[in-house]
Amino acid sequence: MQRLLLALALCFCVAAFCACEGCRSRAPSKAAGANGVPPAVSPNARLYFVSDLAGALEPCGCVNDQLGGVDNFAALVDSGRQGVKGVAILTAGPLFFMDMELGATRRSQEIAKAGAIASSLKIMNLVGFAPARNDWAAGDGVLQKLHSDSGAAMLAANVTGPPAAAKWIIKDVGGVRLGVIGVAEPDKANVPLDGVTSQSPIDAVRTGVDALKKDGVHAIVVLASVGRGEAKRIADENPDLLAIVVGSAGASGDANTTAPPADSVGDVLIIETANHLQTVAVLDLYVQENVQESSPKGLIKFSDVASTERTKKREELTARIRELRARIATWETDQTIDKRDVDARRRDVSKLEAERDALDKAPLPRAGSFYRYAMRDVRDNLGAAPAIKAQMVAYYKYVNELNRTELAGHLPAKPSGGEPGYAGVEVCTTCHQDSRVFWDKTAHARAYATLVTAYKEYNLDCVGCHVTGYDRPGGSTVTHVDGLKNVQCEACHGPGQNHARSPGEVKIPIAKPGAETCVSCHRPPHVHAFNAMARMNAVVGPGHGPSK
Repeated sequence: MQRLLLALALCFCVAAFCACEGCRSRAPSKAAGANGVPPAVSPNARLYFVSDLAGALEPCGCVNDQLGGVDNFAALVDSGRQGVKGVAILTAGPLFFMDMELGATRRSQEIAKAGAIASSLKIMNLVGFAPARNDWAAGDGVLQKLHSDSGAAMLAANVTGPPAAAKWIIKDVGGVRLGVIGVAEPDKANVPLDGVTSQSPIDAVRTGVDALKKDGVHAIVVLASVGRGEAKRIADENPDLLAIVVGSAGASGDANTTAPPADSVGDVLIIETANHLQTVAVLDLYVQENVQESSPKGLIKFSDVASTERTKKREELTARIRELRARIATWETDQTIDKRDVDARRRDVSKLEAERDALDKAPLPRAGSFYRYAMRDVRDNLGAAPAIKAQMVAYYKYVNELNRTELAGHLPAKPSGGEPGYAGVEVCTTCHQDSRVFWDKTAHARAYATLVTAYKEYNLDCVGCHVTGYDRPGGSTVTHVDGLKNVQCEACHGPGQNHARSPGEVKIPIAKPGAETCVSCHRPPHVHAFNAMARMNAVVGPGHGPSK
C-alpha cells in the first residue's frame, strides 16, 4: 500500500511539473529572456571607443567646461564599471602624438606627454589600438616603448615594418568573447614613412573575420585607422562585423573636429568620435542567453535597442546642449551679460539634458541579445580620476624642469634693420599710468601666475599665450620672459621699444587693436567659442580704450 501511495505521489509531481513546463513553453514569463534566462538589467560588456586622441592630454583650460581630458575620461570609465561585468577601451587613429613630425625644440616634451598618455591608458586598461602615421613621429623605437607602456595590443593586420604589431586579438569582456582586428595605412598619410608599408585593409579584415569566427568569438570589432570612406568599404565587404571604429591615417594640428552622425552599413555600426578626446562612443552589449553554457560558440546577433530616429534625436539634443554650454562658458566672465540670461541658459541646458536622458531609458527587449550605443561628452563635470590626475601632474612637473634646463639657451632673435623690440609694461607705465591701473585689474595681468601654480610656465603648449612677444624678435621665449610675463600692452599694440624711446616721433605700432588680435590665442581648441568684439569690453576701460 505504501509503495502504491508513493508511486501515485510521484506521478502527481511529474504531471504537475510537466504541466508547469508546458505552460511556460506556451506563454513565457515576462521576467524571462532567451532560453528562460531573465533579461539583463545591466550590460555584460561596455565598450568605450575613441578616434584620433592624437596626443591630447587635456584641453587648455582657458575657460570652464572644456571638452576633453584623459583624467575626465578615466572618471567616466570608472563610474561606468559599476554593475557591468566587463569593460574594454579601444582606439583608432593617431594616439600618442598630435602631429606627424616633431620639431627639435618640442621633441622631448612631446615624447614625455606621449608617455604620460600611455601610462594613463595602462591604468585604465586600454585593450588595443590601431596606430596612425603620427604614432611613428618619434621613430619606431619610441613607438615600441609607448606600445609597451600602454599595456595594450597594437593592432595592424595589414601593415609590415617596425615595430611589429598583432593582427587581431580575442578578449573576454564580461563573458563576451570579443574579436578585435586592427588595420592602418600610415604610409598613405601626407608625410612619408620609411620602412613601413600597408596592404589592402579589406583583405586583411576578411582574413581576420574568418579566423575569429573559427575561434568561436561572439562579436567582432575593427579598429580602422584608414579614414571613413575606406572603413565603410570594409563594412560593405564584411557584414558579420558588429562595428568599425574610424580613425585617421594621419592628422596634424590642434584644431578640434566634431563627431559625425551615427551611421551604419547594413548591420555594421560605423563609429567615429570627435578628436582630442572631446567625445567617446559607448557601446553596451546585453546578452540575454547563457553564452558559456547554453549557446554554441559563434557570432551572436545583437539587435539595436535604440531606433535610428532615437539615436539621431539624442545627437541633436547633445549638439544643442554643447552649443549652450559653450555660450555659458563665454558669458560667465563677460560683465556685459546679464546674470539672469546666463541662469536662463543653464535652465535650458537642464531641460535638454532631461529630455536626452529620457531617450536613454527606452524599455529593454525581453528576448534576444541587443546593444545600446551613445556618444558621450568628456567634461570636467565627470570628475577627475585621482590616479590619472597624479600622472598628469607628474608629467607637468617633469616637463617644467626638463624645458627649463634643455631650453635655457633658447634666446629670442634680435630685431634687425630698425625693427622694434619689446619694451615691457613697466616702460609703458611711465607715460600710460591710467592704462596700467586699469590693466592691473584684468585677467591678462595675472596670466603667467596661472601657469606657475600648475607647473606649466615652461610648457611649450601653454607659455606662448601667457607672455608678451613670444618667439618674436626682441621678445620672449619659454625660458626668457623677464619683463614680458603676462599679456601686456604690446601683446595687442605691437612691439613698442622704438615708440618708448621717441614717443613724439614714433607712433604706437597698433593704436587701436582689432578683434583679430584676440583670436590668435582665444580660439578653439583653447576655448569653445569666443566673441572677440564682446570680450574686448573686459580689457578696455578708464584710461584705456574707447572710454578714455
